[in-house]
Amino acid sequence: MIGPQGDQLGIMPLHEALRLVETQGLDLVEVAPEAQPPVCRIMDYGKYRYLQKKKSHGAKKKQTYVAVKEVKMGSRTDPHDLLYKVRNIRRFIERGQRVKVSVFFRGREITHPELGRHMLNGVLNQVLDIAKLDVAPRLEGRNMAMLLTPK
Repeated sequence: MIGPQGDQLGIMPLHEALRLVETQGLDLVEVAPEAQPPVCRIMDYGKYRYLQKKKSHGAKKKQTYVAVKEVKMGSRTDPHDLLYKVRNIRRFIERGQRVKVSVFFRGREITHPELGRHMLNGVLNQVLDIAKLDVAPRLEGRNMAMLLTPK
């Protein structure tokens, strides 16, 4: 048995421990049920749960969530449409978000992955002033993708 301040109260029967807890207006919590004899602690369980919840909420508050935006384009996307997508990529990067740029291949287009690599390199050259290449262009199934992060 462990007391409310962490002091050892020794081994005692269950009815005596429950009587002791009742007089103090606290709870009896089994800390180590597999130990011989089982270890119990006298504590305010409601307050303990409240502090644990508050601690986990504080940890969540400090963590940052980095969103990865994805911009998709086909291997035959028009240059004007490409400019529009580059403008969106620039906007995302200026907000501090990471951007995954991917080119998808339909049907027999997959036989010419150099077209997709050329397109991704063109996009990279247009945003190189505010972004850096995190993951180089690589083929993932029918998609070729690269990852850009803000400088």
